[in-house]
Amino acid sequence: MGKYNFDEIIDRRNTNAMNTDGFRDYIFHAPPTMKFPYADEEFIRMWVADMEFATPPEIIEDIKKRLEGRIFGYTKVFDPAYYEAFNNWCKKLYDWTFEKEHLVTCNGIIPALYELVEYITNEYEKILIMTPSYAFFKHAVDFNKRELVTSDLIEKDNYYAIDFEDFEQKAKDPRVTLCIFCNPHNPSGRVWSEEELKRVGQICLDNDVMIISDEIHCDLLRNNKKHTPLAKLFPDTDKIITCMAPSKTFNMAGFMMSNVIIPNDKIRSIYQERHYGFENPLSVAATQAAYTSGYDWLCELKDYLDENFKFTKEYLNKNLPKAVMQISEATYLAWVNIGAYVDKNENLPLLFANHAGVLLEGGDMFVKNSDGFIRLNLACPRSILEEGLKRICTLLNNR
Repeated sequence: MGKYNFDEIIDRRNTNAMNTDGFRDYIFHAPPTMKFPYADEEFIRMWVADMEFATPPEIIEDIKKRLEGRIFGYTKVFDPAYYEAFNNWCKKLYDWTFEKEHLVTCNGIIPALYELVEYITNEYEKILIMTPSYAFFKHAVDFNKRELVTSDLIEKDNYYAIDFEDFEQKAKDPRVTLCIFCNPHNPSGRVWSEEELKRVGQICLDNDVMIISDEIHCDLLRNNKKHTPLAKLFPDTDKIITCMAPSKTFNMAGFMMSNVIIPNDKIRSIYQERHYGFENPLSVAATQAAYTSGYDWLCELKDYLDENFKFTKEYLNKNLPKAVMQISEATYLAWVNIGAYVDKNENLPLLFANHAGVLLEGGDMFVKNSDGFIRLNLACPRSILEEGLKRICTLLNNR
């Protein structure tokens, strides 16, 4: 029996949580009046990438201590203890460190992407991503009116590999000047090997393509896997920007705090000049606490997630045999091919919401190369997970 209770069910309704109160707009682009055959409290929520687990008590205690300061004026990160906590975390988990001067903060990796795309590229240049892809990679490109170039990952039995020939061909286009890379990969959950990372990095550097490496899921690995920061493999270049955050790891996305390591002096200078650089004082306290005191909680979380993935794989093998799923090497998100059960043009989120009472995200939300897939959030108590899987299987087996 561990120290932390991941079986606890916490009611998040009426807390302004996107998970419970904002799904109509986010998933269905519909007003709050949209009706379903299920009441809101009857839904099983397996969609947005936050967890149904309480944030670690050690973090909450440090937030309380900061509250006792009673004044919450304009705040930035001045105390070197913040850098030391995060740098020590990276050293402990990844045997990687970085210069304090290279660290900037942002109120999320998505906002950082939106800014960095503008600062790094001009309107005539192109940006390369691998698909399927986290949709906000494309959104950041579109927002800045840049041209998107995609390289499809190779999928076999729901296991993904990089098409290096295609990737290199597209990186050689002189108008491609930036690659937004996902390490580990979302939605497939791949943990890229050092060999794969070296090939990606070398192709980009050989073709003068800067890289933004989104590593937000780096802490959330299966216990037999190891994450390697891309920048660790190329210590002599300043063309790799690394984005990390405690938000996914410790279920604190609402604090809107991320860390961006920008070794390139020119890009970092532009960022610091243009970025509105104040932080929420509670976010600073929470983030520092996460990297100082969150390790034991993370270890127990990973054990619980490993069991949730094992449970999901066995449940689907037994009850939905034509579905194809690999246990994700990272993240708490299962990427499941249900193409044998559904039409490729079907609106999968709407299907499951209306006929199973399950909220989830379909492959169409991941740019391309993802038809017939669903992404399931497994970061929930096992009792909720089992009910969600039961509903999914019942629906698909009775169509």
